[in-house]
Amino acid sequence: MIFELLLIFLPLILLIVGGYVCSTLFAISEETLVRCVTDFFMPLLVFYSLYASDINLTQTLKLGGAVTFVVLALLCLAFVYCRQFKIDFKAFAPPIVFMNSGFLGIPLMQLWQGSEAMNIIVIYDQIQTFYIFTIGIVIVSGGFTFKGLAEMAKSPLLWSIILGFIFKYASINLPAPLLKAIHYCGAGAPALAIFALGCSLSQRKFKADIHLTAGIILRAGCGFMAGLAAVHIFGISGVTGTVVIVASSLPSAVFSVMLPLRYGVNAQFAGGMVLASTVLSIITIPLVFYLCELLK
Repeated sequence: MIFELLLIFLPLILLIVGGYVCSTLFAISEETLVRCVTDFFMPLLVFYSLYASDINLTQTLKLGGAVTFVVLALLCLAFVYCRQFKIDFKAFAPPIVFMNSGFLGIPLMQLWQGSEAMNIIVIYDQIQTFYIFTIGIVIVSGGFTFKGLAEMAKSPLLWSIILGFIFKYASINLPAPLLKAIHYCGAGAPALAIFALGCSLSQRKFKADIHLTAGIILRAGCGFMAGLAAVHIFGISGVTGTVVIVASSLPSAVFSVMLPLRYGVNAQFAGGMVLASTVLSIITIPLVFYLCELLK
């Protein structure tokens, strides 16, 4: 079972290594690459996945409840840890609370169970994205600001979520050629997202200390426990349940570095968390899948 999961993970490893190596050999702008993924390819994938998904409104609301529970649970744990050890909450919380359910989670689920699992994690990821651009901004800026709200309004990802849900639940039919074009363009997002993640890792440095170790435990271990609690609370099972649990324990989101940088907060800890948790995910992701199989 573990070996089969490692084989599923192999394409992701190749893309991450490829991105890392290319970014060390060539002058690749991390910001430009990430913006191409988040502002063009990913919004098209998100819109198509939401529009074509067979998940009904009840399932979507359950997913929303599960994501909300996971985010709030990890936020509380991060707050308690920061109070206990008197460290900067703005720098510590983002990589603990927000997981890489987009750049890593979407291609992972596509390789695992195809479009069924990918459509589920797309919804999970977009609900979390909403929290990144709301709760995340509150964390790093100390409150809602006009600049933060303006950034939210300008986000193509946010609009792709809104339009995807509107077109789906209002049963608005799109011309087949247009839908096919959107699908074709969005299909490149998973591979490009993982490649961009590999590029971003080459820019990260980390200092191994007790707080980084604790952060990894909170992100992977407590994320797993929060996801497990969420599926029981909201009555989620099957493939959807596995997606929620695995997604909740994924490595720290790349956005957990970008948000602190944008608001002048020290991002050294977040960068270390992204790098360390992503490298360790070669072990933690197959382990979480295996535990999900045992718990069925």
